[in-house]
Amino acid sequence: MTDEAKNMQMQELQDQGQGGHQRDINFILDIPLELTVIIGRTKILVQELLQLGQGSVVALEKLAGEPMEVYVNDKLIGRGEVVVVNEKFGVRLTDIISPADRVRQLK
Repeated sequence: MTDEAKNMQMQELQDQGQGGHQRDINFILDIPLELTVIIGRTKILVQELLQLGQGSVVALEKLAGEPMEVYVNDKLIGRGEVVVVNEKFGVRLTDIISPADRVRQLK
């Protein structure tokens, strides 16, 4: 989507909000989003990648206990820590990026 199209959509939403007409935005509740949790990153050489096998350990840049980044559609929304719930891994959010900062990421 071009910047011009995004600006037009934002202007339409602002105009509708200012005109006293409340628009029902419940339709956005069913839009699927991709949530990604990054526990760490590293760079390795192709040679090292080819040598990986079952049981190999890959060292990550993050230290143990550091918060993980939580992304929605590739945009950082917060940080959290690993928890185990009913024998499944989960993430407890410990920090949420402010709405203003999230909007700045869209630009």
